[in-house]
Amino acid sequence: METDEFALRLKGWRLATAEVLYYMPDHPVLLQSFIWQTLDLAPTYPRIHKFLDFWRAEIQAVIHSVRLAGGEQLAPANIQNVATILHH
Repeated sequence: METDEFALRLKGWRLATAEVLYYMPDHPVLLQSFIWQTLDLAPTYPRIHKFLDFWRAEIQAVIHSVRLAGGEQLAPANIQNVATILHH
């Protein structure tokens, strides 16, 4: 993972997976699936929205639906002080 990606993950960005179901341009009764992953920021998902805007403007295939799955957020370790000391 690149340093920039690691920095984004520390800021709350997480791996997001978008499955786009779209109608095939040459066979409009058939659906095709396209899966794309990127680091994105929940709940607004700006990268996925930018990708879908590009798709609608530049790709002839009409989108049927989009399913989105988000991974866990990377966070610093949670350390807690323990009041009890165990002796052996």
